[in-house]
Amino acid sequence: MTELNPTQRRALRAAAHHLNPVVSISQKGLAPTVLAEIDRCLKVHELIKVRLYGIERGNRPALFDEICNSLDCAQVQHIGNLFVLWRERPVDEDTEKSALPTRRTGKMGTKKQEAARNESSRKRKG
Repeated sequence: MTELNPTQRRALRAAAHHLNPVVSISQKGLAPTVLAEIDRCLKVHELIKVRLYGIERGNRPALFDEICNSLDCAQVQHIGNLFVLWRERPVDEDTEKSALPTRRTGKMGTKKQEAARNESSRKRKG
């Protein structure tokens, strides 16, 4: 399980404030499929919220510990029926390289689209 210092924990709590829960755990508990979904979400988002439904108050800290130990993530916050989890995103160089050519330049779209828009606006003006 990853440990955070108080400064890191405070920053992550602030960043998680506006997030919506991405995984729900209900009365059936922590099934392997739920753990796999939490793992996938942590790989993509790094910081996630998990909502609990129908799990007794006394069982929640043990469940929180079990998730963090199984997935090697950090406990950021536990308030009522919400857990906030964090795990650093693994660096995958192949993914970063393949994503670069498809990345857009901004709000306008790709460079070709932006050039086409500029050309059509010049024709309308002149």
